[in-house]
Amino acid sequence: MRIVLRARGDFEEWRTAARALLSQGTVPRDIEWVSEDAAGSDLFSAPASPPIGGAAPVSVPKAFLPLAESLICHSDPSRFDLAYRLLWRLQTEHALLHIRSDPDVARAHAFDRSVHRDSHKMHAFVRFKEVPASGQRRAFVSWFEPDHFIVARNAGFFRRRFADMDWLIATPKGAISWDGTDVRFCDAPADKPDIQDDADDLWRTYFANIFNPARLKVKMMQTEMPKKYWKNLPEADLIPDLIAGAEHRGRDMAARQASDTVPKFHERLHGRKP
Repeated sequence: MRIVLRARGDFEEWRTAARALLSQGTVPRDIEWVSEDAAGSDLFSAPASPPIGGAAPVSVPKAFLPLAESLICHSDPSRFDLAYRLLWRLQTEHALLHIRSDPDVARAHAFDRSVHRDSHKMHAFVRFKEVPASGQRRAFVSWFEPDHFIVARNAGFFRRRFADMDWLIATPKGAISWDGTDVRFCDAPADKPDIQDDADDLWRTYFANIFNPARLKVKMMQTEMPKKYWKNLPEADLIPDLIAGAEHRGRDMAARQASDTVPKFHERLHGRKP
């Protein structure tokens, strides 16, 4: 049976199909999960399955739902099959998710970690640029390139963090926007906006001032700020020169003597001690 999904990180889309398949007793090996993009380019594939009817309630451990929601956001084409295989096995293997050595469970948690890591990078590396606004609120646009379908998943974080302004986050895997009242999501790939912003220089100034050449570890820095994100970060323009000059700046810092001058407020601070 061939199940065609839009495959844009919509958990309800997968769950509706999975519950119906499970209620019909469809074993995992008899299902081919396909995204619309892949189905459209496969001229010789079997026809898509007919619409699926209703489904009986399904019982799963509490831990399965957040894990499955994360799996469906992963970009690996096998994610739907993996999620359904876990669902199928949990009907008889109730303690399955506690067996971390099980290949399916181990793979599921690897996918989950990757999705959470991608979300963390989105929180850290979205850079808003101001655009003209039609109303009283300021408006901003940002471009981000996630590895997985995490855009809708992270809408709540940005709504809470930037509630006082209108914003749009565009990505190759969809876009989210906020107008002060509603969050809107579009799962169609977006185009990268060509926008410059005065705040770019503020990011560069901030990064240059917090950069500590004496503590530089290039590999560790690239672990936290992978190179693939640099092209969309204004402060990343400075990184090659900062790395190249780190050794010299580190020697200068070490050569400076500590100041013997006591700050003028030193005595007043000590005078306040009980």
